[in-house]
Amino acid sequence: MSYRNSNNNFQYDNKYNEQQDRNSLSKLRSKYWTTKQLVIKKLGREEDEFVIASDADVDAKLELLFTIKKSCHDLLRIMDRYQTNVLILSHEETDMARFLKDYAQADKNRAGKIMASVSKVLAFTAQQRLSLRQPLLRLHNEIETFRLRAVTDTFTTVKRMETARTEYRGSILWLKDASAQLDPEKQLEKFRRVQSQVKVAKTDYDRLKSDVIQKIDLLTASRW
Repeated sequence: MSYRNSNNNFQYDNKYNEQQDRNSLSKLRSKYWTTKQLVIKKLGREEDEFVIASDADVDAKLELLFTIKKSCHDLLRIMDRYQTNVLILSHEETDMARFLKDYAQADKNRAGKIMASVSKVLAFTAQQRLSLRQPLLRLHNEIETFRLRAVTDTFTTVKRMETARTEYRGSILWLKDASAQLDPEKQLEKFRRVQSQVKVAKTDYDRLKSDVIQKIDLLTASRW
């Protein structure tokens, strides 16, 4: 009885070790094909047109996302320059107003009265320009918050999606290779394991792809 139990335990251990070896080998092969897909993408080599076409929707959304990011950056840069120029112009107008006021006090003729009037106008416009700074700063802060939070969060999701996309396309390469070498009598189980890997990778990718599309749609709507 003891011998039989020992033999059963030995067989169980062998099966467990074999399963572990298969899992480790499967992970290693998956990483190989993922790395190969990454190299293909980096080198800009041609990929399966049907696989690329299936991602046309999310690729179009990504182009929109990059446009949103660029427009935020450009708008912030323009607003910084505008605020700086407003401040400089306000200071120049203030200095000019003081200059005209000083000369107006020394000149009691008609020219002095004109300089005094222009001085008051310049002083008023200088103050009006400075009053623009507060609403401009609020708008600047809102755009900066939008860029740092919403846009950055979306790009974080995009990064995860791109990793999942690379793994998915790598698994497709693996499946094509397994199909080309398929021996129905010997490698059918291996082919089914690869198929299962493709399904898992596609599920993960589709979920993240949907998240990216939804977030970009929300970004687009919130811009208006």
